[in-house]
Amino acid sequence: MRWMRYLAVMLAAALTFGCDNQGRPVQEFGLDKLAKGVSSEGDVRMVMGKPDTVREEDDGSRTLEYPKGPEGARTWMFSIGKDGVLRDYKQVLTEENFARIKQGMSQDEIRWMLGKPRTVVQYKLKNEEVWDWKYMADSTTARLFNVHFDIGTRKVTSTSTSPATNY
Repeated sequence: MRWMRYLAVMLAAALTFGCDNQGRPVQEFGLDKLAKGVSSEGDVRMVMGKPDTVREEDDGSRTLEYPKGPEGARTWMFSIGKDGVLRDYKQVLTEENFARIKQGMSQDEIRWMLGKPRTVVQYKLKNEEVWDWKYMADSTTARLFNVHFDIGTRKVTSTSTSPATNY
């Protein structure tokens, strides 16, 4: 009987830790401690750790990039105003964001939209370079989003998706 009560308590704790204050599933632990327009860059770094990449903008604002999740299935971008205050954050490896990628965009544009790719492979005979990002198509299905570039122009020629079963 005692072990059943212990199991019930542990199950309740596991379910509780997987949700935010409103009972929604937590996308990234610690995000509930950050408030847009209130938290500082230091607060973001305390919660998220050292960013993988920091992009300095001409107006003094900054974007902090955090690849996260099991095997990099999520990448968070945090926008910090020139005053050092958190303006916004978002997870960028989404099908909605992928749909914004158009033929002719530059590698730099793609890099800042999606973060650092998981892999970069050149196919010289096809004059093609392919970058990929692992993402979650739904809560249980991992896929790869691929961006194909012309090697000479470094511009997008197409995009594709593929299963991530062997990765």
